Amino acid sequence: MAVAMASSGTTPGLYTNLKAIDKHPIAKASLFTCPFGSDPVQGFCNFSKKRFPSSEARLLLQASPAAAVVGESPQETEEVPIPKVIIDQDSDPNATLVEITFGDRLGALIDTMNALKNLGLNVVKANVYLDSSGKHNKFAITKVSTGRKVEDPELLETIRLTIINNLLEYHPESSSQLAMGAAFGVVQPSQPVDVDIATHIRVYDDSPERSLLQVETADRPGLLVDLVKIITDINIAVESGEFDTEGLLAKATFHVSYNGNAISKPLQQVLANSLRYYLRRPSTEEASF
Repeated sequence: MAVAMASSGTTPGLYTNLKAIDKHPIAKASLFTCPFGSDPVQGFCNFSKKRFPSSEARLLLQASPAAAVVGESPQETEEVPIPKVIIDQDSDPNATLVEITFGDRLGALIDTMNALKNLGLNVVKANVYLDSSGKHNKFAITKVSTGRKVEDPELLETIRLTIINNLLEYHPESSSQLAMGAAFGVVQPSQPVDVDIATHIRVYDDSPERSLLQVETADRPGLLVDLVKIITDINIAVESGEFDTEGLLAKATFHVSYNGNAISKPLQQVLANSLRYYLRRPSTEEASF
């Protein structure tokens, strides 16, 4: 699935139910063709080369307090399924597809669709299907202002966190299987993910024109924006991709290129090392030294 993200201005009301912890300016990255701020000679997007501390662009969920569960329901004694949120930019050229799965526990998700509309989005199509993994709710969404798919990485991340916020609010038992449950959940994850162990990065050629980058790491707010920023900071273009939240983990697949070609082996190593450094490094601020 392709993630097409174009630079854009801050949208009013974008962070409904969300807030930024550190209000540093965020350099927005552009996926696909980088229509804004691109260098026609070099063929890639121009971004600031300053380091991107992990505290920047960090979005924090403001989940509404879940009501205390009185008594014991059948769901409390069952094994809690792993929540999954998929952001799909590849399957439909005109809309961003979002898929949400939480076993067989999800309803019509009217509240989630309303929350997406509050972000300035249209839900143009919705459907549900069942398989062995549970009930899958899929939405096709577009921006109200343009009628086209979402291309801003910050807005895509806000969509993801809004969906997770609603899961925590209306299905509080999901908090035990979500990274955000550690801060906002009724039940915290029993075994937090070790980011060093969970982080896996692969880069290989997909065609003569582009390479495929696969990243798996511990989930956290703002991760999608961080990944795109790290990649574009070394002048690699993100043409398309997929971002999946699977419980405590995040899995991203991006088609990337350098000057319209697949990434060379040395540059693949630079990319992998940069991602490992930023994903694994301590959160201690440089100013503290």
